[in-house]
Amino acid sequence: MLAVNPYLSFNGTCETAFNFYKSVFGGDFEFIGRYKDIPGEDIPESEKDKIMHISLPLTEAVRLMGADSSEIFGQTTKFGDCVTLTLCTENEAETKRIFNALSEGGKIIMPLEKTFWADLYGMFTDKFGISWAINYAPNMNN
Repeated sequence: MLAVNPYLSFNGTCETAFNFYKSVFGGDFEFIGRYKDIPGEDIPESEKDKIMHISLPLTEAVRLMGADSSEIFGQTTKFGDCVTLTLCTENEAETKRIFNALSEGGKIIMPLEKTFWADLYGMFTDKFGISWAINYAPNMNN
């Protein structure tokens, strides 16, 4: 089965962000690896506890994945508006719960409301700079 899994990059806040996402979605991390876990690499003390890779299952087929960028590997993260994670929910209660939890401390772009294509739709940037859209359209194929 083919699956597309969103991969999020952070500047040192990956673990905090993923603990927050875990509090919203539930479940357990499949994997948490830190830069200090890389065999044979001399990792500076300032980078050792940063997240090299983390995976949180959202469904049987979808995982939310992420890492902290590390300049020792030539990586930097620049937040922008080129990617939005869209969640297609199964019911109104779930839609409201996820929207309210994920948007807390962030910036709401479009409040959760009825649209011509969905019973409920809303957009926001979470407190970590990640753009999200929530879509509940029971009469459409999300």
